[in-house]
Amino acid sequence: MLDATHRFERLPDAPGVGYKPQHFSDILENPGNVAWLEVHAENYMGDGGRPLAQLRHLSERFPISVHGVGLSIGGEGALDQEHLARLKHLVGWLNPASFSEHLAWSTHDAHFLNDLLPLPYTEATLKTVCDHIDEVQEAIGRQMLLENPSTYLWFEETTMQEVDFLNEIARRTGCGLLLDVNNVFVSATNPQTDPISYIDAFPLDKVGEIHLGGHDEDADETGAPLLIDSHAREVVYPVWALYEHTIQRGGAKPTLIEWDTDVPDWPTLSAEADRAAPILATALA
Repeated sequence: MLDATHRFERLPDAPGVGYKPQHFSDILENPGNVAWLEVHAENYMGDGGRPLAQLRHLSERFPISVHGVGLSIGGEGALDQEHLARLKHLVGWLNPASFSEHLAWSTHDAHFLNDLLPLPYTEATLKTVCDHIDEVQEAIGRQMLLENPSTYLWFEETTMQEVDFLNEIARRTGCGLLLDVNNVFVSATNPQTDPISYIDAFPLDKVGEIHLGGHDEDADETGAPLLIDSHAREVVYPVWALYEHTIQRGGAKPTLIEWDTDVPDWPTLSAEADRAAPILATALA
C-alpha cells in the first residue's frame, strides 16, 4: 500500500473533473488542463479490487478530492457509525487533498433515501448540522468542506438565509465551504431570486473548492421554469458567467467539472475543463 504521507497536501487552483473508470487510460495518457480528480467516497469503501488499485495509481500523479454523498449531515438522527468508520478508513489510507459533503439529509430512522434532501434553516437544524460536522472532523482528523444544495422549494419554518446559515456553520465548526455555482443558479431560478446577490454575500474566503455542472430544464405546474441539478450535460453559458463573476470576486479556486450521468467520452469532458482554465489563469495573473 502506498505511503499516505507522500500524497498531495492541497488541491491546485486549477480545473479538475469527477473521475470515471472508463476514462482511466485517457487521463494518464492525455490529462490536458485537468490537474486533479474527485471521487465519490461511497464508491471506494471496499477492501480491494480494480477500483482501489486504479485510485491508488491515480493518487500518485494527481491530487484527489473525496466527495461524500451518504453521511446525511442534515439528518435529525445520529450519524451512521459504520459508514463513518468506512469513511475514516478511506481517508486514512488515501490521505486526499480535500474531503467534502453536502448540506442535506438522506436518512430517516433505519431507512436510507437515495437523494440529497433539503432542510429548513433554523437554530435547531443549525445545531444538528454543527454537531454532525464536529463529529466527522474529529473522526477523520481533518477539515471537511460543506456544499450548498440545489433548492426547489422553501420551508415556512426557515428563519435564516442560506448564506448566513452556511457562514455560521463554518464559524462554529471551523469547516470550509464548497461552492457549487450551478446549484446557486438552479436555486435562484426555481424560487426566482438573484444569483449574483447570493455570490456577493457568500463568504468566498472560506471556499476550498468550486463545482460546476449541467442541469436539465423543465417547468412546474404553472409553466414557470424549473431546473433540475442532473450533472448530465455540459455547463450552460449563464453558469459560466456566474462562475467568472465568482472568480473575479474571490480569486482562483480549485474548480471541478461534474458530469455524473450520461457520461461523455474523455475529449468532451476534458474540453469542459478547458473552458475553466483561462478564467482561472486570468485571476491568477
